[in-house]
Amino acid sequence: MDREEAILRELNLYPLWKRRNGAAHSEVATPVVSAVEIAPLREMSVGQTGTPAVQVESLNWVELKQRVGACTACRLRAGCKQTVFGVGDEKADWLFVGEGPGADEDAQGEPFVGQAGKLLDSMLMSIKLKRGSNVYIANIVKCRPPGNRVPAADEIAQCLPYLQRQIELIQPKLIVALGKTAATALLGKEATLASLRGKVHHYQTIPLIVTYHPAYLLRSPLEKMKAWQDLNLATQLAAKFND
Repeated sequence: MDREEAILRELNLYPLWKRRNGAAHSEVATPVVSAVEIAPLREMSVGQTGTPAVQVESLNWVELKQRVGACTACRLRAGCKQTVFGVGDEKADWLFVGEGPGADEDAQGEPFVGQAGKLLDSMLMSIKLKRGSNVYIANIVKCRPPGNRVPAADEIAQCLPYLQRQIELIQPKLIVALGKTAATALLGKEATLASLRGKVHHYQTIPLIVTYHPAYLLRSPLEKMKAWQDLNLATQLAAKFND
């Protein structure tokens, strides 16, 4: 068993794929970094979705948290127990963004605390990161959608300014979008997850990598190897942080 396989097994990022001839595919292919694709905000940007219910451009962390906690700008707030602001190092180099809170997150007020959260913690550990240390975790929407459905476009448009302000305050060096909803909202364009993976995108000037949402990986464990490849691509970019 090589080192990569041992790490993947220990962190629950296994199984490895099997070739049709029965041979194990034990090497993690490092994706080729294509030419940088710059994808500016378009569809979801505040200026192009009408006037948002809240203005947050000048708020500090304390004010922003208070504003989110009191927000009733869309229908999601009426159906959840509490808002889920985000958690972690407020000056982190790494920002991980998911779709929205689930039942566990709604109950505890923190993103990624259920089984998907445990898998995300394992994914962080696999690239020598951990929650709260140079990592910030947030979601596109701050309230749980009913039945964990995908947030509607108008719900995203109302909530996205909060995340945009968080990004301005954090000034991360790299963003990892977890799932299609997070990726398309941040990039401001509709696209398939498959077409977005394996490339370096940008949110404004910040490099952005797209991978699978941990909840999806729990349902589709054979895709974990692809997520591992995405994380390897992210670490290639992170290696340039201190260059």
